[in-house]
Amino acid sequence: MEKADIGLIGLAVMGQNLVLNMADHGFKVAVFNRTTSVVDDFVAGAGKGKSLFGAHSVAELCANLKSPRKVMLMVKAGPVVDDFIKQLVPNLSPGDVIVDGGNSLFSDTERRTKECADKGVLFLGTGVSGGEEGARHGPSIMPGGNKKAWPLVQSIFQAISAKVENEACCQWVGEGGAGHYVKMVHNGIEYGDMQLICEAYQVLRQGLGLSANEISDVFATWNRGVLDSYLIEITRDILTVKDTDGQPLVDKILDSAGQKGTGKWTGINALDLGVPLTLIGEAVFARYLSSMKTARVKASQTLRGPEQRFDGNKHEYVSAVHDALYASKIISYAQGFMLMRQAANEYGWNLSYGDIALMWRGGCIIRSRFLGNIKEAFSNNSGLESLLLDDFFRDAIMQAQAGWRKAITLAIELGIPTPAFSSALAFFDGYRSAQLPANLLQAQRDYFGAHTYERVDGPRGEFFHTDWIKAAGR
Repeated sequence: MEKADIGLIGLAVMGQNLVLNMADHGFKVAVFNRTTSVVDDFVAGAGKGKSLFGAHSVAELCANLKSPRKVMLMVKAGPVVDDFIKQLVPNLSPGDVIVDGGNSLFSDTERRTKECADKGVLFLGTGVSGGEEGARHGPSIMPGGNKKAWPLVQSIFQAISAKVENEACCQWVGEGGAGHYVKMVHNGIEYGDMQLICEAYQVLRQGLGLSANEISDVFATWNRGVLDSYLIEITRDILTVKDTDGQPLVDKILDSAGQKGTGKWTGINALDLGVPLTLIGEAVFARYLSSMKTARVKASQTLRGPEQRFDGNKHEYVSAVHDALYASKIISYAQGFMLMRQAANEYGWNLSYGDIALMWRGGCIIRSRFLGNIKEAFSNNSGLESLLLDDFFRDAIMQAQAGWRKAITLAIELGIPTPAFSSALAFFDGYRSAQLPANLLQAQRDYFGAHTYERVDGPRGEFFHTDWIKAAGR
């Protein structure tokens, strides 16, 4: 019997769809799941007629793979990954490959890459984005880890990935945990994009009084312009769906958001690296606040906001909300790429930011026309310090600035929370300011803790201390 090109462990929906995608592209796939009945049902059901081999043990899976053997894990991040690595290694030979395609923390991938290398096994930590549909028809794939493994899986991964202008949304990212790191930042940006869209929706619905159908039409229009993206597209569709009583289904959904942790990981890492990832941080906190449903309902009965109602030109303010969404989106991506640049310096990675933007243009949840502009920005200047300094994005944000401020002002006047819009604007105003009040902050730190400060009329790196109590005559 002909052996399989690759093995895959973990037949939940993502795993199954990746297997079917591989089979459609001419690859024979061996599959295994801890519940072996799932293997039999899949091979006899959705996989019927495909070039698949169902294994009932890890050893059987490995025995039916071509050399060098390649095994992809699509299992829950954490200890489960380590458990399968322990089971796989004794059944593999030096030069064989293990791929973790789940949402693992990048530092775990760094560790696993080294541990597997010590045993002669090549390990890849590979971000996969696009959800169930992407896995089936072409995801964005972000491979990192042991670079020796990349040529062994490149043809498979690039064949099954999404394509944009005939280019695969799958390129080598970098050593160690780089692949999973880039996927983590992708997910953080996804948190930001979703929160921004939700804020735009709330201002349009609660502030301007538009119906769900009217907002769907607005989003349909936006999706034909600079905001063209998968998330805008699905929001347009969501707002047209009616419940059994004919009312918008979205109104029947409890306003308490869930999360799986990757947005939180992005924020924590930004704090560790000293990068002001303010918008994504606010997006994570907004989900936490939404989960406080009982407390919010109770507070709403006693805490009152402004009584003002909107009285203006709706068309004018719809345009302002568009500009706020677009400008804030630029800030979110600028912060995300600033974080990746700092991480590359910290962890010794050689990241290609243009390739990352290319990988995100198709297949993944944040795919959008906008990413083509980011790819072009880094193609023009690979050393670009910030997207805000690129001509295209500088001009775009300057043109959107008036509407951005107008939309946030309206939200404040009406008592509508816009944490992501507002934090994006605060970052923009801070980033463009040559002078911030941190001079006073440094004086405060020196007053109570003798932390010292630098002087504007002295060289950087020379520190001073003042006896503030004595100097103030107290």
